Amino acid sequence: MWLASIIGGILPFLLMIVTPCLGAPGISLGSPVLLQVMSADLSSHLSGLRFTVDYHLTGTEAETRANAEVLCIEQTVEAPLEILPAGPIREQVLGRVENFTSCAACRHEAVISYPVELLDGTCAQLLNVVFGMSSLKPSIRLARLHLPDEILKGWPGPRFGRAGLRRLVGVPQRPLVCGVLKPLGLAPADLAELAYQFALGGVDLVKDDQGLADHSFCPFEERVARCVEAVARANQETGRICLYVPHVTGPWEALRRRSLFAKQAGAGGLLICPGLVGFDTLRDVARDEAIALPIVSHPALLGSFIVSHESGLAPSVVFGQLPRLAGADASIYPIYDVGYAVSREDCRVVAFAAAEPMGALKPIFPTAAGRMGLDRAREMSELYGSEVLFILGSGLQRHEEGLVKACRTFVDLVARFSQQPAKA
Repeated sequence: MWLASIIGGILPFLLMIVTPCLGAPGISLGSPVLLQVMSADLSSHLSGLRFTVDYHLTGTEAETRANAEVLCIEQTVEAPLEILPAGPIREQVLGRVENFTSCAACRHEAVISYPVELLDGTCAQLLNVVFGMSSLKPSIRLARLHLPDEILKGWPGPRFGRAGLRRLVGVPQRPLVCGVLKPLGLAPADLAELAYQFALGGVDLVKDDQGLADHSFCPFEERVARCVEAVARANQETGRICLYVPHVTGPWEALRRRSLFAKQAGAGGLLICPGLVGFDTLRDVARDEAIALPIVSHPALLGSFIVSHESGLAPSVVFGQLPRLAGADASIYPIYDVGYAVSREDCRVVAFAAAEPMGALKPIFPTAAGRMGLDRAREMSELYGSEVLFILGSGLQRHEEGLVKACRTFVDLVARFSQQPAKA
């Protein structure tokens, strides 16, 4: 009954709009002429400004050219071309192939543009426009976003960025180093002792492992309070600054409550998994003046976007452009040769995306994460140079001279190695 009542209330208004048009010869529901009438004032809402997206397409040239044209339709009007009227919908709203290049026998690149008015200033709509429906298809990979300054003005991006994070920890040049509290299952007191040892060892940040939440065996508030105190005690002994970064991912109300508690307790940053809560959630936290802490983005659940080299999103988009747009100050992702679908070139390109010019958005830290130990300090320093955040592997806890000594050795090594020219 309620549905019939709603339809009965709306239908007269629809008929008032449509009926005069239907009285003209040759006009019926679904007629292109009717669509022309309905889109008559659209032009006044369109500036003509467009943004572009690079897509990598796999298949023959004929197949990929056809797929590029389908992308233009499915990411915008999602309707048969035959029903599109001449005018702004066809000429401006519809996606447009700006360039098509054959890179190899079965690999091609299409540059497609979209009107900026399709965006609404959110990460959700940006992703919806550039890859929403096409993400369901194989052989299409979103490789790069090109956003004009007019769009980027509405994205404040990172609050601190590289320079701000460096100021907070008092390290102007060398790579930053971060310890991780694990394994999962330790009590708050044990994690606090581990945080204390990391901080004594001279690392710049100590973060929760992403598996830590609000457990009965390790309550969030107790863990944060103990770890903040432990790191502060170590800072007082060393005369250095180390920041404790708790994991706050969860439903929005819980996430914000945890963030505010962490701020009040004296935490130095927050760890958030945008793959679990959404990039807009990260963005809302980054803009929240009541929180105003550095944010480290974690890749949990984002890996499914990058595992295929022929579909999904490129690592430089997932770990570089999107976290930076949303407001992360550092973006964690794994290094190569540790069992993840990430290559050395991927790491290099993510690092580039973390710092390339993007309007007024601050550069952020890329990371070297994934069982990171002393044995790879030189290799990673040669790849990244000094602008990187090293995430130490838990294997360092087994070092024969103890964790404190191992951390000090690692910090010294990367400080020395990073002064050498980075290898391409």
